Amino acid sequence: MNGSHGSPHRALDLPEPRFRAAAGAVLLLHGGRAESLAPPSALNLPDLRMRAFARALREDPRHADVLVGHVRYRLRGWNGDRADPVTDARRALAELKDAAGPVPLVLLGHSMGARAALHAADDPQVRGVVGLAPWCPPGDPVAHLAGRTVIALHDETDRVTSAHDTWAYLRRAGEAGARVRGLRMPGGRHTMLRRFDLWHQLAVRSTAEVLGLPFPPGAPAPRAVWKAGPLDASDFAGA
Repeated sequence: MNGSHGSPHRALDLPEPRFRAAAGAVLLLHGGRAESLAPPSALNLPDLRMRAFARALREDPRHADVLVGHVRYRLRGWNGDRADPVTDARRALAELKDAAGPVPLVLLGHSMGARAALHAADDPQVRGVVGLAPWCPPGDPVAHLAGRTVIALHDETDRVTSAHDTWAYLRRAGEAGARVRGLRMPGGRHTMLRRFDLWHQLAVRSTAEVLGLPFPPGAPAPRAVWKAGPLDASDFAGA
């Protein structure tokens, strides 16, 4: 699909490309709709929501040498078997490899973007996925997640995507050989606006953990708890 002026669609957006070797990369995937063949709107609120997470990542000293990029979707919807955002995620991964080389990657996605991240996590450079209020329908594949890390944050009052489905997905992924952790968020629902600071903090902490980045001197070490059942987010806050 072509973008404006007939130029090929670029699936990767790197707002601040670096010219030195990167220690890793985080690729962000925003939410969308179950069905829509329309392109994203000029005022793309789901994308703006993830830009705030990108700022939190760039402000964190653990991510000083980590590339932070975004997947640019051609269309707003998942669109059934087409799974359009998965195609875009794979293109963005290929473009990121061309830009940064064989660095370890973590995919950070919200809602539909988290579902796309989970599908695209079979890429050999992807170490894991951090899903924010993810869309995890029953029956989505999990076998490809063996050996990877999957961390999901979900408010159980979310009425757009189901936390129950998320916890069930984590159980299946754990049985398939993934390291899994579910964090029960104390607010924010699907938009993550309430307690946004906690959502940002735990997302940043989770990407650092997946990439194996060192924690600041004096900070408490992350708890090595990997289980399918959800844990309270407060148990992991403050580091």
